[in-house]
Amino acid sequence: MGRPDLNRRQLLGGLGGLLVAGGFGFAALGTGADALAAGAHPRVRYWNLFSGGDGSNMIAMLDAFREDNPDIAVKDSTLQWGNPFYTKLAMAAAGNRAPDLGVMHLGRVTGFSPGRLLDPWDVGLLAKYGVRQEDFNPALWKRAVVDGKLYALPLDIHVQLCFYRKDVLKKAGLLGADGRIVPVTSADEWFDVLKEAKRATKKGLQTIGLWANDQNFQWWFFVAFYTQLGGTWFNAANTEVTFDTDKAVQVLTFLRRHLTDGYADPGFAGPAGAEQFINGSPFVWEGNWSVPVYSGAKLDYGATPLPPVFGKQATHAESHAFVLPHQSGRGGATNEAAHRLAAYVVTHARQWAAGGHIPAYTPTLSTAAYQKLDPQSAYVSAMNHQATEPKVWFAGSTGILAQRVGPIVAASTMGSTRPENAARRMKGALTQLLAMKNPMDGMTAAEGGAAA
Repeated sequence: MGRPDLNRRQLLGGLGGLLVAGGFGFAALGTGADALAAGAHPRVRYWNLFSGGDGSNMIAMLDAFREDNPDIAVKDSTLQWGNPFYTKLAMAAAGNRAPDLGVMHLGRVTGFSPGRLLDPWDVGLLAKYGVRQEDFNPALWKRAVVDGKLYALPLDIHVQLCFYRKDVLKKAGLLGADGRIVPVTSADEWFDVLKEAKRATKKGLQTIGLWANDQNFQWWFFVAFYTQLGGTWFNAANTEVTFDTDKAVQVLTFLRRHLTDGYADPGFAGPAGAEQFINGSPFVWEGNWSVPVYSGAKLDYGATPLPPVFGKQATHAESHAFVLPHQSGRGGATNEAAHRLAAYVVTHARQWAAGGHIPAYTPTLSTAAYQKLDPQSAYVSAMNHQATEPKVWFAGSTGILAQRVGPIVAASTMGSTRPENAARRMKGALTQLLAMKNPMDGMTAAEGGAAA
């Protein structure tokens, strides 16, 4: 399954990444994987899944590391985003052909057989290079720990946001004195805002784009609003399903109402929603990775976490994190260099923030350079109310959970199934998944290419 907005990010996001690269003192782009110092030792092989603007920003950060650490060579490789990346990484780790450093979505770490396909981080080495637990959001750090060991080093938090056109909202009387959207604390208030915004919208444009037919976005939005309601998925031991179908129906009905009340047009249910926003549509719900796109289009816009329509702040969040794919002989100078590289990127993540992501390393957030970023500094509070998928093996970006329940949510939003039926189907899918065994834990030589 491909990334839902990958093509748009490749075409437009690259421009945004190039515009900001160098705004924070990083080396010029362009050397990439070819910048291997002749005869340098050690050499770190690094796999990532970043393309478009993210790819440009990562290259800038790697080039800065190379300039500051000429004694370490970095061989970086960009693989296809999504399941192809995870499949190749798993096969490499199982066959003892893994790179020295990799990137994963934090939600996928639990299912990646920590201790078998992933090696734990040496927190002492990380501390040597300036990375300590107290410099991270506690909830984020906790997600990276499995069986008492750190298996992921968070680089960022990427969240779903409510982007809004300031020019349209000002005309509708929906901007406060601070230039930001008026506060919303309930579903009724939110639909009142949409009603007023629609009146100020140019003819032919929808009021809000929300990827209504996309299983990934609809799942992410569901996670956010279900969390606002205090909904749970499983018990503490992950042995019983605690999914609340009544709360699920509330969320599904809320999402569906955007279409039934005429604020979201099914004809612009996918990436066309972003194009409508650029053309003057008041709202679009998108991931923070769209910041370079909208900034590059010179829009008068703002961004805020998804509205707390159920009385509690919560917006969907995932994280990119560095991992150590399993190597039977991990250690020595190369392993230390991998720690050094990851720590450097994490602690020099202002370039990454320019691409829209919230840096996981909290000291970055207090710098003058970060606080000047707009709209990034306006939604940094999302770090403190993350709505994440449950910590189970089948969760995480492009994971089985999203593949099973995402289409159900999208079907409800688009009107092909009733919210009540969709909620029951979601609970059934959760029950089936909980009874399944993690295939990563049972990978054999035949399945993985070689014994781990």
